[in-house]
Amino acid sequence: MGRIKMKDENYLEQIPVRNPGFPWKENEQGIVTVDMVHRGFFPMLAQKLWVTPKVSHIKLDCFGSFVWKQIDGNRNLIEIGVMVKEEFGEKCEPLYERLAKYFEMLKNNKFVEFKR
Repeated sequence: MGRIKMKDENYLEQIPVRNPGFPWKENEQGIVTVDMVHRGFFPMLAQKLWVTPKVSHIKLDCFGSFVWKQIDGNRNLIEIGVMVKEEFGEKCEPLYERLAKYFEMLKNNKFVEFKR
C-alpha cells in the first residue's frame, strides 16, 4: 500500500455498507445508476417553483460502478482495493488514495456508512 499513514490504514479497514434509502440499478454495460429522491421542505419548494426533478439519477463511471457493486457489507476498503487492482491494473493508481476520496464522497452524500 505504499506510504499510507496509520490513520489512513484504519480508514481502509472500515467496511462500507450501502444506504438502503438509495435504490440503484445496473444497465447491460455494467454501469450503475443510483437514484436520489429529493425530500424535505426546500426540495419540495424547488420542485414547485422551478420545476426541479423529484428524483436525480446519479450515473457512475466504470470505476465507480465496479466499486459500488463490490460493497456487500462484509468487504473492507483494502479488500475492495485488491479487487479494483485486479480489474483495472495500473489505470487505478494511486489506488488507495483514489478509493479513500471516492468513499469520502459517498459517505458525505449519505450513499454509504461504515461499520467496523
